[in-house]
Amino acid sequence: MMKKLFLILALLSASPASAACYADYKAKQDNPLRLHYGVIELPDSACTVAAARGQIAARLRADGWKLLNVVSVFDESGLAERRASAGPFYLRY
Repeated sequence: MMKKLFLILALLSASPASAACYADYKAKQDNPLRLHYGVIELPDSACTVAAARGQIAARLRADGWKLLNVVSVFDESGLAERRASAGPFYLRY
Protein backbone atom coordinates (compact mmCIF):
# COMPACT_ATOMS: atom_id res chain seq x y z
CA MET A 1 0.00 0.00 0.00
CA MET A 2 2.79 2.43 0.89
CA LYS A 3 4.60 1.74 -2.40
CA LYS A 4 1.44 2.54 -4.37
CA LEU A 5 0.95 5.77 -2.46
CA PHE A 6 4.57 6.77 -3.07
CA LEU A 7 4.22 6.00 -6.79
CA ILE A 8 1.04 8.06 -7.07
CA LEU A 9 2.66 11.01 -5.28
CA ALA A 10 5.73 10.79 -7.49
CA LEU A 11 3.62 10.83 -10.65
CA LEU A 12 1.56 13.77 -9.45
CA SER A 13 4.62 15.85 -8.55
CA ALA A 14 6.38 15.26 -11.89
CA SER A 15 6.21 18.35 -14.08
CA PRO A 16 4.46 17.90 -17.41
CA ALA A 17 6.45 18.20 -20.61
CA SER A 18 6.36 21.72 -21.97
CA ALA A 19 4.52 22.37 -25.20
CA ALA A 20 6.38 23.47 -28.29
CA CYS A 21 6.21 27.14 -29.19
CA TYR A 22 6.04 28.62 -32.69
CA ALA A 23 5.46 32.04 -34.21
CA ASP A 24 4.49 33.33 -37.61
CA TYR A 25 6.06 36.54 -38.82
CA LYS A 26 6.57 38.87 -41.80
CA ALA A 27 10.00 40.03 -42.97
CA LYS A 28 11.60 42.02 -45.78
CA GLN A 29 14.85 42.64 -47.64
CA ASP A 30 15.67 45.84 -49.55
CA ASN A 31 17.38 46.35 -52.92
CA PRO A 32 15.48 44.70 -54.46
CA LEU A 33 12.46 44.66 -52.19
CA ARG A 34 11.55 41.11 -51.17
CA LEU A 35 8.91 40.11 -48.63
CA HIS A 36 8.24 36.81 -46.93
CA TYR A 37 5.91 35.22 -44.43
CA GLY A 38 7.43 32.51 -42.26
CA VAL A 39 6.92 30.16 -39.34
CA ILE A 40 9.65 29.69 -36.76
CA GLU A 41 10.15 27.45 -33.72
CA LEU A 42 10.98 29.26 -30.49
CA PRO A 43 12.21 28.25 -27.05
CA ASP A 44 9.49 28.17 -24.39
CA SER A 45 11.02 31.25 -22.78
CA ALA A 46 10.16 33.30 -25.88
CA CYS A 47 6.55 32.20 -26.24
CA THR A 48 5.00 35.65 -26.25
CA VAL A 49 4.86 38.10 -29.13
CA ALA A 50 7.08 40.56 -27.25
CA ALA A 51 9.72 37.98 -26.35
CA ALA A 52 9.62 36.40 -29.82
CA ARG A 53 10.52 39.68 -31.58
CA GLY A 54 14.15 39.68 -30.45
CA GLN A 55 14.67 35.98 -31.13
CA ILE A 56 13.21 36.14 -34.62
CA ALA A 57 14.92 39.42 -35.58
CA ALA A 58 18.33 38.04 -34.62
CA ARG A 59 17.91 34.84 -36.65
CA LEU A 60 16.61 36.68 -39.71
CA ARG A 61 19.31 39.36 -39.53
CA ALA A 62 21.98 36.71 -40.16
CA ASP A 63 20.57 36.28 -43.70
CA GLY A 64 19.92 39.96 -44.36
CA TRP A 65 16.20 39.97 -43.51
CA LYS A 66 14.50 42.60 -41.37
CA LEU A 67 11.59 41.55 -39.15
CA LEU A 68 8.47 43.58 -39.91
CA ASN A 69 6.15 42.05 -37.33
CA VAL A 70 5.33 38.95 -35.34
CA VAL A 71 1.82 37.93 -36.33
CA SER A 72 1.18 35.47 -33.48
CA VAL A 73 2.63 32.78 -31.25
CA PHE A 74 1.01 29.35 -31.07
CA ASP A 75 1.58 25.70 -30.21
CA GLU A 76 2.05 22.81 -32.62
CA SER A 77 -1.69 22.56 -33.25
CA GLY A 78 -1.37 25.68 -35.45
CA LEU A 79 1.47 24.40 -37.65
CA ALA A 80 -0.45 22.52 -40.33
CA GLU A 81 -2.69 25.42 -41.30
CA ARG A 82 0.33 27.72 -41.83
CA ARG A 83 2.62 25.35 -43.74
CA ALA A 84 1.44 26.15 -47.27
CA SER A 85 1.43 29.91 -46.67
CA ALA A 86 5.00 29.90 -45.32
CA GLY A 87 6.35 27.81 -48.21
CA PRO A 88 10.17 27.74 -48.13
CA PHE A 89 10.17 29.82 -44.93
CA TYR A 90 8.32 27.15 -42.95
CA LEU A 91 10.60 26.38 -39.98
CA ARG A 92 13.62 27.65 -41.98
CA TYR A 93 14.93 29.84 -39.19
